[in-house]
Amino acid sequence: MNILLHLDRTLDELDPPRWPDPPSATTHLVRTVHALRRVPLHGLRAADLRMLVSQGVALPYVVPLAVRLLLEEPLLDACFYEGDLLLATVNVPAAVWDLAPELAEQLCAVVSALPESAYGRRRSSR
Repeated sequence: MNILLHLDRTLDELDPPRWPDPPSATTHLVRTVHALRRVPLHGLRAADLRMLVSQGVALPYVVPLAVRLLLEEPLLDACFYEGDLLLATVNVPAAVWDLAPELAEQLCAVVSALPESAYGRRRSSR
């Protein structure tokens, strides 16, 4: 499926079943993830994608969007630090990459093209 054809749809529409409203006594993270499933794909920001990818939510739909951003800016600071979206995306389960081998190849090319200094950025900033 070409994800770009569905940018006006939400994860609740594309990844059934629709999630019910979260319980009132739940964490901010849970409330946010539930709310993000109701946002059209074109409205998801880099930080939203990082959160959804990190939480393993609707990966066949959000990983292509994340990779698209990473092709433009591999070390994108989505929320916490440079490369946080990249780190979340490379840690996606292998089964997701099996469904989209062309995305895996694109992401591998992005990582391979990073300068060696990029690998120590997060560690050296501590």
